[in-house]
Amino acid sequence: MRVSMRRRTTGVAYLACLLCGLHLAGDAAGQRLQRKRSQSLLPARTTVRRIPEATHLLIIRAEDERRWNSDLASLLSNKDIRIRHRATLAAGRIGDEQATAQTAALLGTDTDAGVRAMAAFALGEIESAAGADALLEALRTSKDDEVRARSVEALGKIAAALPKEAEARKQILGQSILDVLNTELQQQDTSRQQIALLGLTAALRARPAGASKVVALFLASPHTRVRADAANVLARLRAKDANDQLRVALNDQDATVRANAARALGVAEDRAAFDALIAHSTSDPDQRVRTSALSALASIKDRRAVGPLLKRAETLYTAYPQLRATRLFHPQQANELMEIAAALGSVLANSNDQSAVRWLQKLRHAENRTAPEVEIAVARIAPTAYVGEQSFNSAAAADAQLRRELHSDTKLQWQSVAAVAQGLIEIARATNAPLSTAANTAQDTVTANLQTNALNRLRAMLNDPNTPAQAMPDVLRAVAAFKPPDLAATLRTKLTAPDVVVRTNAAVLLSRLPPDEQTTNALVAALPNAMRDEMNDAALAILDALAAQKNQPAFDTIKTALASTDHLVRRRAVTLLKEGGAGDYRERVGTVATGWREADYRQALARQDKHVRAEVVTDKGAFVIELLPADAPLTVHNFIKLARRRFFDNITFHRVVPNFVIQGGDPRGDGEGGPGYQIRCEINEVPYGKGAVGMALSGKDTGGSQWFVTHAPQPHLDGGYTVFGRVVSGMDVVDRVARGDRIRRISITEERRSGTANR
Repeated sequence: MRVSMRRRTTGVAYLACLLCGLHLAGDAAGQRLQRKRSQSLLPARTTVRRIPEATHLLIIRAEDERRWNSDLASLLSNKDIRIRHRATLAAGRIGDEQATAQTAALLGTDTDAGVRAMAAFALGEIESAAGADALLEALRTSKDDEVRARSVEALGKIAAALPKEAEARKQILGQSILDVLNTELQQQDTSRQQIALLGLTAALRARPAGASKVVALFLASPHTRVRADAANVLARLRAKDANDQLRVALNDQDATVRANAARALGVAEDRAAFDALIAHSTSDPDQRVRTSALSALASIKDRRAVGPLLKRAETLYTAYPQLRATRLFHPQQANELMEIAAALGSVLANSNDQSAVRWLQKLRHAENRTAPEVEIAVARIAPTAYVGEQSFNSAAAADAQLRRELHSDTKLQWQSVAAVAQGLIEIARATNAPLSTAANTAQDTVTANLQTNALNRLRAMLNDPNTPAQAMPDVLRAVAAFKPPDLAATLRTKLTAPDVVVRTNAAVLLSRLPPDEQTTNALVAALPNAMRDEMNDAALAILDALAAQKNQPAFDTIKTALASTDHLVRRRAVTLLKEGGAGDYRERVGTVATGWREADYRQALARQDKHVRAEVVTDKGAFVIELLPADAPLTVHNFIKLARRRFFDNITFHRVVPNFVIQGGDPRGDGEGGPGYQIRCEINEVPYGKGAVGMALSGKDTGGSQWFVTHAPQPHLDGGYTVFGRVVSGMDVVDRVARGDRIRRISITEERRSGTANR
């Protein structure tokens, strides 16, 4: 997850990127699930509920501008159920706390159960603690399953958003969620699966005491999806008291359940599961299970795994060079080989195991040393040798040596430099002591020399004009990991770098250092330039770093951002000023100066009467996405406009996490790029099931061109990332995609329900 799913995670990231721990939050709020809600959380289609065009235009424009006013508020009491339902969704999407009381009133009094359920959903999206009592009351009194399901879901979101000082309140809400789950366990009603599923995710968000014991009981559910979600929640809770049940789940007939159980046993470091995990890592028929078991073995760190893993690696690698030689540059086996490399690096840390190093060297050569997993593994296993081979006095010298090793005259890709930097960062992690700490033993001296040599290599990369801009963020993070005395000064020099992402990362790292007058001055000087960038990442990161300085000049500079034309910049400035006690400027947030015109809104809404599909042709074949214009009209509109102007052609899938997501759409290729603008989130009720297509984010309303497809259900993403499509054919292609595979082209088909096709 940035996860997500999203662009790559930096200090500017909004949620845990969640692809990344819980970093990915999730999904959305469009039209209601089909009213026939008794069987599943995963409907074939959402219900299309038409409202008058003029009213719908008013709503969609208000959502896009993030504007809550009396015109929109009046729609919550409209006689037409359809209008109340749609306006309630808008209240949640806009997220203005002023809508809380009226939305809560709908939850308690509206005559339509669908509107009440949407009111609960919207309260969760607003995340105001003021809405919690209405949700608790709905759980006590409502007889409608959908209302109860959405109420428990919303309580989880509100609990997660509460500040640290409200921990007691958070536990009360969390206990209410557990009460609902316990009721579901007693009922054993197969028609109420939705309550259990949304309740499990709510427990993950609220994290009440004793949550894992209750969640573990759902591993015995007769419903496959419930078992899978329970195992997913246990993994993300890092539970250690459910291992007995998880070992049983490791043999479930469903691959998703097995994969999630393997991951949960890994985070629990359950050594009793070692033999079963070895078996699944090498022979399970499903790649998602194998890679999850490998990840678990990396956490358990039992050296008995080395022999079986190397044997499996050799088997997978046999055809690898030939496949690459036939222009299949990223064979499917790459996903599993990278997991094996990571597992070996974890299990064999500081062992200097030559059999593992020899195999890793072969994989390095095949990958042109662009794979960070392999560099990290070698650095962990044989740190002295790794630093020794990297001891060049410039990036150019290192590049020349690598070209000789690879028998190539071509200039190294930026991925190679970034991968080496990620390898070198492991040398810093050998000890938490900064370089200035005096050595007390011979081993301390060896470690200090090793770190000094690694840092010197990084400094050469940092100062070499040939170091690609896309690699510089990894170099900066690696330098920071060594905690050199001149770190702040080094980072300040990068606040004037030409590349916006380099400046962003410099500001993020400066925000983590103690306040300093020189740093304040440098940040004050850097903000005006950042405010002129096409991307707002540097401006947002500099604002955060200024707030961390905690002095008057910094807060005075933050106030200048209140005049920005960028809604996200103004919103961040208002938040930071309030948190820093520098004043309440909520009225300065204002609305979004959106780039869409009325023609765009009309065109986006008109697609609700069409079947809209996108054929994505990749290096591995094609898959087809059914786009969801009824649930996310402007997100779909944006995707179609980009696809039709060939924006996605030859862009890579820069992020592939087995059993999680594939992610593409970044023209930079490093996870930090976009189209030069942001679109607003259109959170809806469509869940993140297998093959869900979502918009990547680095914070609320930061979507643009990066999108992802899920390998398996990811319920923790629900309600945080816009779902705007689902894969309807070619899921096997999605599962074969490896990092670096290209999107060759995307073709859009719009077909009227009568059968007339328009392109």
